[in-house]
Amino acid sequence: MIKPGSTIGILGGGQLGRMMAMAAAQLGYRCHIYAPESESVAADVAADFTQGSYSDEAALAAFAAQCDVVTYEFENVPVGPLAALGDVPLRANARALEIAQDRLAEKNFVADLGGTPAPYRALADETGLFKAIAAIGTPGILKTRRDGYDGKGQWRIRDGCDADELTVPPIPMIYEGFVRFATEFSVIMVRGLDGQVRFWDSAANEHDGGILSRSTVPAGRVVVAQVPAARKLAAAVAETLDYVGVLTLEFFATDDGPVFNEMAPRVHNSGHWTIEGAITSQFENHIRAICGLPLGDCGLRVPGAVMDNLIGTTAEEALPILKDPAAHLHLYGKGEAREGRKMGHVTRLILQEADE
Repeated sequence: MIKPGSTIGILGGGQLGRMMAMAAAQLGYRCHIYAPESESVAADVAADFTQGSYSDEAALAAFAAQCDVVTYEFENVPVGPLAALGDVPLRANARALEIAQDRLAEKNFVADLGGTPAPYRALADETGLFKAIAAIGTPGILKTRRDGYDGKGQWRIRDGCDADELTVPPIPMIYEGFVRFATEFSVIMVRGLDGQVRFWDSAANEHDGGILSRSTVPAGRVVVAQVPAARKLAAAVAETLDYVGVLTLEFFATDDGPVFNEMAPRVHNSGHWTIEGAITSQFENHIRAICGLPLGDCGLRVPGAVMDNLIGTTAEEALPILKDPAAHLHLYGKGEAREGRKMGHVTRLILQEADE
């Protein structure tokens, strides 16, 4: 067990790291943020901050020497240099990062466990794209295998004309066929050091321009019917990886059951509602898990919740939200409200059951 008073290292300086650090402080831990940016909203609420490149092994080793356990807030941290952490535990482990960083590896991994991803095919050039389209059909989405996030590194292909006009970047890519679905949903779970697994209620997710805009709990009958199969897959992923911490899998709810979309080995935007809506938030349970503490109850505090992201300039007019007694406003302390930038979120609690 990593005892309270110890230092938790967090790789990444964004809002997820910020909320993890706040949850850790509540349990008596100090947090040390490591990030390449000079300004960090996570560092604003942490005890220590190291600015350094993720490839700087000397800086990573010095950082690790000041930590008792290390975790991360996003999955695009290069795996190789993490060997510099030495004997300091990394939770979740590097294997989870390796798989989540490569869309092809991720889909192959899930398929091997019996999951159903969207139809997919790897490619390296324009010739490969046309072969993939011939095999899978259109419409579809061309994605970079690495580093895509919030809709970045993706191109929608409606038909052959779109493909003709597209210049395929000279990097590993993957083509995915479109999936007809009723809604998107996420399975967020936590696995402790002892292998214990707990799940939060699944949220129905809505996206705008590839960025999550809203998560709603409860998710509705279509999703509820598909949650058991999705949870079974998520548990298999965690068990196979000997995973410790919060793990998220995203799915499409279809007529044929849940179709896997992607995996995030970390706390997740669609779980922000758990801060006020669940007995134990995803952030607190992640800290509990990586430190070897007993896991908290993931059940609902209230009948439901709706979480809306505040993106770009929408956050500038957010303060009137505080007049709503059911609303909980979170602003991340970021400076410039750029287009597509997550500046905060608001969770509105559903305080009574809806009439049938």
